[in-house]
Amino acid sequence: MRVVSEHVPSVRSVALGFWVRTGSRDESPAQAGLSHFLEHLLFKGTDRFSSLEIDETFDAMGAEVNAGTGKETTSVYSRFLDRHLDRAFEVLSDMVLRPSYPDIDSERQVVIEEIAMYEDEPADKVHDVLSTAIFGDHPLGRPIIGQAEVVGSVPVPDIAAYHDARYVPPNLVVAAAGSIDHDRLVALVNGTLDGKAGGEAVAGPEPAPATTEPQLRFHVKETEQYHLCLGAPGLARGDDRRFSLRVLDTILGGSTSSRLFQEVREKRGLAYAVYSYASQYADSGQVGLYVGTRPDNVAEAMDVIGAELRRICDEGVSEAELDRARENVKGRTTLAMESTAARMNRLGSSLLMDVPLLTLDEVLARIDAVTLEDVRTLSAELFDPSRMSAAGVGGSEDAFRTALDAVNPQLAAA
Repeated sequence: MRVVSEHVPSVRSVALGFWVRTGSRDESPAQAGLSHFLEHLLFKGTDRFSSLEIDETFDAMGAEVNAGTGKETTSVYSRFLDRHLDRAFEVLSDMVLRPSYPDIDSERQVVIEEIAMYEDEPADKVHDVLSTAIFGDHPLGRPIIGQAEVVGSVPVPDIAAYHDARYVPPNLVVAAAGSIDHDRLVALVNGTLDGKAGGEAVAGPEPAPATTEPQLRFHVKETEQYHLCLGAPGLARGDDRRFSLRVLDTILGGSTSSRLFQEVREKRGLAYAVYSYASQYADSGQVGLYVGTRPDNVAEAMDVIGAELRRICDEGVSEAELDRARENVKGRTTLAMESTAARMNRLGSSLLMDVPLLTLDEVLARIDAVTLEDVRTLSAELFDPSRMSAAGVGGSEDAFRTALDAVNPQLAAA
């Protein structure tokens, strides 16, 4: 088990996390949602601590405790006063390494309700519809939250086997930031590994498809707005161009001065929410943009977005835009590092996924090194409208398909 920490002398708290190299990408179709369900079950108790005792322990420390499941990772983390390190580590490590799966049926219902809640949030669901359009039947194309049918029926032995094959030391990183002594943390890790020191990392997930043809996916649902996404394969997590992508995303739709925000929302009032984003995985990635707009604005919104995509691909960006975006990214990065939780997340996820762990100054230098040509080349590669898949949630696929002609005529006619 790998251990990484960063001492922050100005604080009295510790952010501690257990990072596991498993997520929805590691699931078969019959296991869809098992990683997320297991994350819930870690809080239901162990042989030593009941669910209530876990809650009372962290409440008594005034601590924050939570967990998250992604497509490639699961994390369980807490933030607490430094004097509670031993107790917090004791409970958190037992939850992660030795769950006992009591009261599983009640938690099944909790997760099924979460899935139902998610289905009622079209602004969230459309992003998974887009992932399916981009990655198809590959595990990266499936929702992290999973399927109610799987959660409602998977037996405890299967859950335990899934945990025991993946929550093993070679697949784990313990990360901490704040008022922490590294040697003390290592000693705590060594103490909790009794009986868990064996095991091997499971085989890696199915490789992401090298190329994908643009696809259109639409989920019919009566909503006040159409929730629409465009996207395409992006960059892998370790790609050196990720710094250029952060700058490009800021210019295109990742800030209030971005082109999409200004053209779609500020100038024309076509949407309340419009933005771009990027996700990165071990061997692939995804770029995307979202807009939520009323049915009578769909055509105009797509027309404006198509024009902005073509403009940034053909013309690149200005020096003023580049300077502003670089400073924006540097500022947000530096401000985030004032949070011990953000520092812990960076440590844990980087080490778990074998991404070089750069100092803040090194990161800022990489951002400063992004050039106009870097942004122009990356724009043409990633945001070419002809490679964009499309996803929507709303009342009529035909209306969306017609509007999509302004972005990708070939896809609209398919």
